Amino acid sequence: MYIVMITGSPHKNGTSALLADEFIKGAEESGHSVFRFNTAFECVHPCIGCDSCQCGDKPCVFQDDMNFLYPELKKADMIIFVSPLYYHCLSAQIKIAIDRFHGIDNALIGTNKKAMLLMTAASNVESIYNGALGSYHETVKYLGWNDSGVLLAYGCSTRADIEKTDYPKKAYELGRAVK
Repeated sequence: MYIVMITGSPHKNGTSALLADEFIKGAEESGHSVFRFNTAFECVHPCIGCDSCQCGDKPCVFQDDMNFLYPELKKADMIIFVSPLYYHCLSAQIKIAIDRFHGIDNALIGTNKKAMLLMTAASNVESIYNGALGSYHETVKYLGWNDSGVLLAYGCSTRADIEKTDYPKKAYELGRAVK
């Protein structure tokens, strides 16, 4: 299976980066190929809603690093979204890339891809992820993709915090279990 992972953390060694690393390790050990796109370290302009792209019939007005992600998204069997929780939602960095999916909507909608969400938060409040989960589920529904699961890591303010939990192991096991 070909997996595209899109990360949204500006911290190369942060909590969500650890989940991403562990998921990739598990997926690759199971024979899957993973393309990782770290939005925080790429040049990605926000969608301005001009609709010049006509959902993929024409090129986006921005010729940026989404040009590396677009072909990978098209051929992917599964998309993994990995983000820290910032102010009750996905990070701005990953949200900018997701908004730019509009530039190739015609190639993504109804493609029956699988999707998964991995997130970390400092809080232990169960409802803290409601905004992020709503956004993820509506995006997957809109695209006609299949939700393959969610891993929400609570109480993980720092890398040291998450390393004391079983969340990295859970991410690894999710990667190993991908079918």
